Formats: sequence, C-alpha cells, structure tokens
Amino acid sequence: MLAKIREGGVMSRSEKLNLIIQLSIPSILAQVTTVLMFYIDAGMVGSLGAEPAAAIGLVEPATWLFGSLVSAASMGFSVQAAHFIGANDFEKARAVMRHGYAFGLSFSMILLLITVLIAFRLPVWLGGGVDIQHDASMYFLIFSFAIPFHLIEVLSASMLKVSGDMRRPSLMAILMCVLDVIFNFFFIFPTRTLTIAGWQLMVPGCGWGVAGAALGTLLAFVSVALPLAYFAIFRSSILAWKLDVERFVWRWQYVWNAVKIGAPMALQYLLMNGAQLVSTMIVAPLGNVAIAAHSFGITAESLCYMPGYGISEAATTLVGQSVGADRRDLHRSFAWMTVLMGMGVMAFMGIIMYIFAPEMIGLLTPVPEIQALGTSILRIEAFAEPFFAAAIVAYSVCVGAGDTLKPSFINLGSMWLVRLTLAYALASHYGLRGVWFAMAVELSFRGLMFIFYLYRHLRQKKL
Repeated sequence: MLAKIREGGVMSRSEKLNLIIQLSIPSILAQVTTVLMFYIDAGMVGSLGAEPAAAIGLVEPATWLFGSLVSAASMGFSVQAAHFIGANDFEKARAVMRHGYAFGLSFSMILLLITVLIAFRLPVWLGGGVDIQHDASMYFLIFSFAIPFHLIEVLSASMLKVSGDMRRPSLMAILMCVLDVIFNFFFIFPTRTLTIAGWQLMVPGCGWGVAGAALGTLLAFVSVALPLAYFAIFRSSILAWKLDVERFVWRWQYVWNAVKIGAPMALQYLLMNGAQLVSTMIVAPLGNVAIAAHSFGITAESLCYMPGYGISEAATTLVGQSVGADRRDLHRSFAWMTVLMGMGVMAFMGIIMYIFAPEMIGLLTPVPEIQALGTSILRIEAFAEPFFAAAIVAYSVCVGAGDTLKPSFINLGSMWLVRLTLAYALASHYGLRGVWFAMAVELSFRGLMFIFYLYRHLRQKKL
C-alpha cells in the first residue's frame, strides 16, 4: 500500500487506517520492548536498594540528552530519505543514507568525548549525595561508550522504517531487550544459589551492580546495531548500496539539509533534556527516596506513552512519503488520523496506568516508601496522557513534513516556561507530587498547543 502513495493511487479511509496500523504495530512493539529494557534495568538495580536506584536515576536524564542528540542527527537524514522514496528517487535516498553514516559517526565521536570528560563531575553538578556519586559516574561513563553504536542503531532503523520496513527494526528491538536481560542477569548480581522447583542451582555472576547494568545495556546496543546496519546497507530492496550503478559522490547539500532539519530538533532536545536535568536538580534535595521514585515513575510511565511514539514513527513515514510524492490530500488525512489514534490509545493506557500504578512501581522496587510515592505521582500523570499523545504525534507529523523549527519552539516554551516554573514553585510545599502535577499541567497545555498548530497550518496549507 505504500506504493500507492508514490504512484498516485486513490486510497480509501479503511486502507489508510489499515496502513497506519500495519506500520504502527511493529513500531509500538519495538518502542515498548525498548522501554522494557530500561524497566528491567531499573527493576534489577532497584532490588539492590534505594541508593543504587537513585544513582541511575540521577544521571538518567543526561543519558537521554546525548541519546536524543544522536536521534536528531539521524532524523535529519531519514526525513530526506523519506521524501526521496516518496518521489521514487531511490538512488538519492541511498546517497542520503551514506552521508548519514559518515556525518553521524563523526558527530557521535564528538559526543562520546564530551561524555567521558564530564562523567565524574556530572553527579556533583546535579546535586547528588556523596553516597551515590561514584556509582552514578560509573553508570554514565560506561553507558557513554554506547553512543556510536546507538547512532548506527538509530540511523539504520530509521532508514529501514521510512522505506516501509518496520519488521526488522522491531524484531531487533525485541532482541535488544532479551539480550539486556541476559547480560544484566550475570553482570549486576554476584554468584548466587537459586532454588528452582526444589533444585538448587549455582548461578555465576560478576556482582558489579550499577556498573553491570550499564555494561549490559552497552553490549545489547552493540549486538543490535551491527545487524541493523547490515540489513540497511546490504539487504534492503530500496536502500542496499549494491543497487547503485554510479560512483558515490559527496554532496554537502545533503548534510546542510540534514542540519536544517536536525538542528532545531537537536536544540530542542538539548534544552528539553536540559530541562529534565533542571527538574532532577529540583528533585535531588528531596532525598534519595524522591530521586528513586521520580526515576521509577518516569520508567513506569514510559510503558504507557511508548505506543504514542510508535504511532508517531508511522506518522513520520506516511507524511514524509506523502510530501515527497506531492500528495497533500494524503498528507492531511494521515496527519489527523495518526493524531486521533495516538490520543485514543494513550487515553486507554492512562486508565491502565491509574488502575495498576501500585503494581507497576512494585515491580521496580521493594522499598515501601518509594512504592507509595511512585504510585501517587503516576496517578497524577495519568490524566495528561491523551494530550501528551497529541504533542508526540503532531510533532512527528511536522517532522515528516520537514517543519521542525516552530514545533521545537512550542516544546521548549512549554517545558521551560510552564513545567519548570510551576515545578519549582510547588516542590517546596508539595514535594515530588507537586513536581509531577506541574508535569501533567504542562503536557496537557503542550498537547492543546500542537493541536491548534496542526489545525491552523493544515488549513492554511503551510504544512
């Protein structure tokens, strides 16, 4: 059905819905399994106590920051590839992918150097206690070496997705989750005796705790990144480099176009994740229980909003190819259908999160104080999920159309002017619950802003 977009075929509403679902389901599964990887990390480390959990929670926003910069660099090239594929110009799509690997790997090495230089100062800057600073530094340092492999994984997966291949990236995301569990099982815990069906089994282990969790995640990224690159470069029916008949020529225009698309996203991610770091600094004085509950709450909530990100990836592919094929009718239709679907799915997930909040937090930590606080903040956040979906999917619609500047300003303005201001004002009186109330208010406001932006620009044919 993707070929219908490129070839100018007429699509019924049911065909559009079917195409959205076909592209969304593998992506949703991939997003959920990726979050499960972090969920399992948190649960395994959380079983060691509040301090190891707080150590990871302290620097986790910084790992997201550098990971999101990698995503921005990749997106600048994958959006161009989607437009060329929509226009049936596969040769240029492959040229863009080659530029993406060369530029992206260079960029990722710069990020790696920065992370290594700041690793042992970061926990101090974030206000972490002396009891968790060393573990936090080691987690961040080891995790940093995953950045180049994360770039390969993200760029390869995004290129395959915009070409219409959602299956391979999704399967590899599931494999990454499974490998992470296996690696963590041996790296985090010491050698111990397990009782299974009455039998005692000696299980070897390294006992590296927080550092073991980071190493397990690093190896999982490496194990998935290389096969994904192989599929994109050698096996894809559209993107395989062997299909090129002319010699590769470097064109700075592709890099410049990627910078124009990716730079606003990178700035947005930088400031958005910077805001997350500021939020962590607001939470840090509340103590290790609050830091751990905050981290676990974010991990648990991500299981609910990852379906929205899965639908958003489908939106980027469909809108990107529609724009490339100059199909404005499909562009508008896919935009609204994906936004409404995302809101419906995440409204349902919000209900699930509200009902099962105690169980979701209970799987991550045995500490009663953390469980009680984590349950209350998840139930506050549940009410914002539909509007969060609107912000996620509408932003991806804009990305697919190559419009990243103004949507980035919406994200930044909402985060810095609404969330942080309100969180700072409420934290001293209401603690972590006040911080999460501010988050729920801001996400609802941001979702409404994106709905208005999308409505106005689609109506005026500016998007």
